[in-house]
Amino acid sequence: MMTHAMSRRHVLQGTGAGALALLGSSRRAAPARAQGSLRAHFHMTPPSGWLCDPQRPVYVGGTHHLYYLHSAVNNGQGGWDHATTTDGVSYSHHGVALPLRPDFPVWSGSAVVDTADCAGFGAGAIIVLATQPTDGIRKYQEQYLYSSTDGGFTFTALPDPVIPNTDGRTAATQAEIENAEWFRDPKIHWDAARNEWVCVIGRARYAAFYTSSDLRDWQLQRNFDYPNHALGGIECPDLFEMTADDGTRHWVLGASMDAYSIGLPMTYAYWTGTWDGGQFLADDVDNPQWLDWGWDWYAAVTWPSPEAPDTRRYAVAWMNNWKYAARDVPTDATDGYNGQNSIVRELRLDRQPGGWYSLLSSPVAAFAGHASATTVLPGRRVDGSAVLPWRGQAYELELDISWDAAVNVGVSVGRSADGFRHTNIGKYGAELYVDRAPSDLAGYSLVPYTRAAAPIDPAARSMHLRIFVDRQSVEVFVNAGHTVLSQQVHFAEGETGISFYTDGGPATFSGITIREFAAVVA
Repeated sequence: MMTHAMSRRHVLQGTGAGALALLGSSRRAAPARAQGSLRAHFHMTPPSGWLCDPQRPVYVGGTHHLYYLHSAVNNGQGGWDHATTTDGVSYSHHGVALPLRPDFPVWSGSAVVDTADCAGFGAGAIIVLATQPTDGIRKYQEQYLYSSTDGGFTFTALPDPVIPNTDGRTAATQAEIENAEWFRDPKIHWDAARNEWVCVIGRARYAAFYTSSDLRDWQLQRNFDYPNHALGGIECPDLFEMTADDGTRHWVLGASMDAYSIGLPMTYAYWTGTWDGGQFLADDVDNPQWLDWGWDWYAAVTWPSPEAPDTRRYAVAWMNNWKYAARDVPTDATDGYNGQNSIVRELRLDRQPGGWYSLLSSPVAAFAGHASATTVLPGRRVDGSAVLPWRGQAYELELDISWDAAVNVGVSVGRSADGFRHTNIGKYGAELYVDRAPSDLAGYSLVPYTRAAAPIDPAARSMHLRIFVDRQSVEVFVNAGHTVLSQQVHFAEGETGISFYTDGGPATFSGITIREFAAVVA
């Protein structure tokens, strides 16, 4: 498999002369959008407080039930809150599902529908496994079981962990304690081929697998150990099987990982391979692929599409990064909340020309039905810079860019009236980049985590972009979804312009379509 030795922290800012010239239950009240609000229009945000990891949704009666970590204070202890959606775009909030108890916060895990009543709570009960630090002791991170018999609105907990942390009970040395303090985020699924449940748990340097017939008694299987520990520890692991575009079946092991120290993303890494009932065998254990190259696509979860569960999956992530997550953001002051999920994307597995298989991403199709207005602009040839005759704060911009000699081409979004503030999205050499440095906001600075970059063929002379701009974020889908970059961006009031730029020669911008979104999250 081809690998790319490139750094997301490359010092090049990607802005040359052209770019720089552009200087079910009771429903909780809808999130407020007061005058001066910065609340996202088409991203899920909490009504108030701190939103963290999303939990993989369960699909019941035509509705996706999404849970997420929530706290009253930024980076505080909390539990799971509950939201529902029928299309992955518009959400309703239902308040607390798994509450915080003293010295017993609820961390990440996963939910499943126990159709066959394996656990004994009734056919169709929703079962959750979630990490909790027993007695508030960090090295006693253990996996607890919750059950719901009312469709996922309220849950009852078993008193003791179903997967205890035996490492934590015996840890004495510093190395043993550090390993015990990383035993979290159980992800469970049904292995139909072997008639058993499988659970994968994140560890500091490996993924641990357990199997069970009843969701209560679990047996440890073999670990998945990756040799390059500079990729970081495993959080929010994911294990699933998909049918690729050529009809072959493949297992995927994914996880949120921090590879910042070696210039790779801090998002969702994944390996393709096989699951034999006891261990995951990667096709290329040394080189995981990445589902997002931006700064802000962490704690991602995936789940099967109800319409095509074998060939399509949905995915959503927390649009934040632990390098700077525990801080105030502009929406704390304007709207009383901190954090948002990414838009939901659809995943497919395609065979690549080199023979390996990659997950490709596209925005969930339901977005098309939520556009409040569509504007089509004529194509134009730009040599330097050009400002579009359109302004907006929540939209999708779709276009094609082609060029011959130009060395740097791109789009600026969130452009201020004087052109000084903006975020640049473009191609330079062998990199696709999203550079939010010109949008950096005093008091909420993201320096040095400003420019994210992904690999692209340096000989490429065209690209198709779908750019989703909301009031505090940018998500960029490139070509057929081979590359995605997701970023927080702190756009200020009035930063609503769009412009094009080139350096070193002209480029043609065509197929320019802008789909505007009114607020769709209730």
